Amino acid sequence: MLKTLQNAFKVKDVRHRIFYVLMMLVVIRIGSQLPVPGVDGSYFKTWFESQTGDAFNFLDAFTGGSFSQMSIFALSITPYITSSIIIQLLTIAIPKLEEMQRDGEDGRKKLGAITRYVTIGLSLFESIAMAIGFGNRGLIPDNNFVKIIVVVVALTAGSAFLMWVGEQINEKGVGNGISIVLLINIVSRIPSDMTTLYESFMKGKIIAKALLSGVIIAAIIIGVVILVIILNGAERRIPVQYSKKMQGRKMMGGQSSHIPLKVNTAGVIPVIFASSIMSFPSVIASFLGKTGGTGIGGKILAGMNSNNWFDLDHPWYSIGLVAYIIMVIFFAYFYTSITFNPLEVADNMKKQGGFIPGIRPGKPTVDYLTKMLNYIIFIGAAGLTIVAVIPFFFNGVFGANVSFGGTSIIIIVGVVLETLKQIESMMLVRNYKGFLDN
Repeated sequence: MLKTLQNAFKVKDVRHRIFYVLMMLVVIRIGSQLPVPGVDGSYFKTWFESQTGDAFNFLDAFTGGSFSQMSIFALSITPYITSSIIIQLLTIAIPKLEEMQRDGEDGRKKLGAITRYVTIGLSLFESIAMAIGFGNRGLIPDNNFVKIIVVVVALTAGSAFLMWVGEQINEKGVGNGISIVLLINIVSRIPSDMTTLYESFMKGKIIAKALLSGVIIAAIIIGVVILVIILNGAERRIPVQYSKKMQGRKMMGGQSSHIPLKVNTAGVIPVIFASSIMSFPSVIASFLGKTGGTGIGGKILAGMNSNNWFDLDHPWYSIGLVAYIIMVIFFAYFYTSITFNPLEVADNMKKQGGFIPGIRPGKPTVDYLTKMLNYIIFIGAAGLTIVAVIPFFFNGVFGANVSFGGTSIIIIVGVVLETLKQIESMMLVRNYKGFLDN
């Protein structure tokens, strides 16, 4: 990785693109410290700290602390991510969107425009809900209609600006703009999380115990990172052979290829979906002021809170962990079924004269691909579950309450690896001399 960056800085164009990305990241972090006009940030921070659950920790980690500070980037890039997922899901139900998806570059531009409009709509909805829901409780001093409008406009504009920054990084930077915006927000929370771990397990202890605790924490983090790297890079290659055919006077085809089936086909999406669903009831209860109940509803909410999983004093709360694991596996299969269609792949192979050795074209090929895909998805979902559950285990057993969890590590590793690939491809294009220079 360091060698790739070192070589990248030797290429002028790539160097300028990297500096542009760094400049944009500085702008993002500055904006994360700018408070929304007319908002009592101290009140919201106090309210946020009083919440006993992790309902808002997930969102606060994705916004780089902007949510708890109620800055103009409090919504961050999450509305765009949500709208992208919604549009991707709707391409199955709406034939017009599916047609756009298959229209190549023009279709992708139209889908991108629709995604931006949906993002603005979601940002408006979320900012209005926050302004009204929190404004009446003291978030907005001397609350009135004009101040609510100011808060709504500021939050919506902040989310739209981050979306624009992501697109500019795609165009003038190194690509993966939206992912890089999300990455810098997550990374910005790491120092505070490391401070929390230090104060919880190392501060005030003798040197030997503190050193041992530090080694264990570092080993766990490194182990999880290595597991995520293996999970992201692992794939099953299905061999494909193309038959020979005559085109004019030449014999074409006959080459061998393969279909790469990634083990972690769905990426971090299943974990995000499962975490969002588990957190949603707690968020609603917090808005309604119904948290901390001792009845059946309160126990259900406690069971859905990941901070209570692996609680040795209340083991029945870990039933929520079982529901979480089931949802991760379900969404892994669901999202992969959307993004990878074995029937379409088999039809394209048949049209091009390709076949899997030992498997007949047509339905046998579809059945074989489906069988292999289901097997691989389960392995990927199991790996995702392990990565996501490890932080929950230490939070529940040892009280290591940090936002830097498995989801964050998956996103960080995935974005870093993908960005390095983008930089390497840029360097390859610019250093390739071609046949004319020989």
